[in-house]
Amino acid sequence: MTESLVSVYEAIRRRRDVRAEFSGELIPDETLQRVLGAAHAAPSVGNTQPWDFIVVRNPDTLATFADHVADRRRAFADSLPEDRRKTFDPIKIEGIRESGTGIVVTYDPSRGGQNILGRHTIDDTGLFSAVLAIQNLWLAAAAENIGVGWVSFYEEEYLTELLDIPAPVRPIAWLCVGKVDQFQEVPDLERFGWRTRRALADAIHWERF
Repeated sequence: MTESLVSVYEAIRRRRDVRAEFSGELIPDETLQRVLGAAHAAPSVGNTQPWDFIVVRNPDTLATFADHVADRRRAFADSLPEDRRKTFDPIKIEGIRESGTGIVVTYDPSRGGQNILGRHTIDDTGLFSAVLAIQNLWLAAAAENIGVGWVSFYEEEYLTELLDIPAPVRPIAWLCVGKVDQFQEVPDLERFGWRTRRALADAIHWERF
């Protein structure tokens, strides 16, 4: 294990959507297990733990998915007005091949049966639980000096078929996970001028929105 893990606040500060900084070196299996263990320790509605983790390292599968993502990226770029396209063009949106490891997080809405404590009035709490597992994974990876990049340029049906995911299970995230040369101090979308962050004061409301 890393000799001195960082504080949770440092892990939050360090956490970045990594794309171009992967070194190409695979993370050791014991590190992968710790990171997945942190994800699996996430709280979940009704203690259903509705997530599963598909670890993808086959180069052919990585290449096939990367080609699909590149196609979806081109489609998005083509939909942009000229000024936004110029801003978007230099932004790298994935590190599928470079990371060497994909972790696909899935959500099973049927886990726990029909009477799930806590999901009776807000069904999305099941999906939220799986997202909490993703956040746990990401912060643990940051503490281990491991990079994570969330890929969202894909068709859900395509990924479902590619990895033989049975219904009603959904893939909700493809995470590129690997060793990095560095973490960027400023997130890519800010560095490239796509969008700046909001100030905390603008996001806090008291008593009413």
